Amino acid sequence: MPLYEGLLGDTPIVIEQLTLKQLAELEALQQQVYEALPDKNTLQPLSTDEFTNILGGNGLLIGVYAREQLIAFRALLDPQDDPEHLGVDCGVARENLSRVFYQEISNVSPDWRGNGLQKLMAQVIMAAADMARYDYVCATVKPYNIPSLKDKFSQGLIVKGLKLKYGGKLRYIFFKDLKNAAPAYHEEQQVSMNDTAAQQTLLQQGYVGVQLIKNGDDFAIVYKK
Repeated sequence: MPLYEGLLGDTPIVIEQLTLKQLAELEALQQQVYEALPDKNTLQPLSTDEFTNILGGNGLLIGVYAREQLIAFRALLDPQDDPEHLGVDCGVARENLSRVFYQEISNVSPDWRGNGLQKLMAQVIMAAADMARYDYVCATVKPYNIPSLKDKFSQGLIVKGLKLKYGGKLRYIFFKDLKNAAPAYHEEQQVSMNDTAAQQTLLQQGYVGVQLIKNGDDFAIVYKK
């Protein structure tokens, strides 16, 4: 049963939940996307074991098909006992960490970029997730990975951290409380994405990142508290 059926321009597309049967297709598309990246550091590819873990029940993987070909996919992960649990970075109480899931990798074929597939997949996968099991969603994004930053902010996720994760990679840590609305903010500051120390200071002071803006040739994060 498809999760979504529609048109991409004049091309019919179908979005469905993927299984282990599609592992080879997933890995082939991921490799195609990775090879096309000008900066390979913007994407942390999933290993075969990581794909298998999600497809085996510890998460959700959806794929977009056009002309019977996989052109995009997106994943959610149940992190279980992740030793670097993002929920801890975001202040979730340890007894509630089982209520956290991660927005994982999202890939779109270079031939199909610019069609809003990231946003569409985000809507479909969040609608398909078992919200009875989860209260919070977390994600990590590399600074200056502009498409992924826009994707997270568009879904209402906020920056709760900026630190080295998973082998020393600098990452924004995004967070959203799925059950409670964000509090009112009264103070605002804009900081260049390039100024890591200033952003970390604001985060330590209780600010959160809520928006990405373009300043000339640079990008800045709007922080509020």
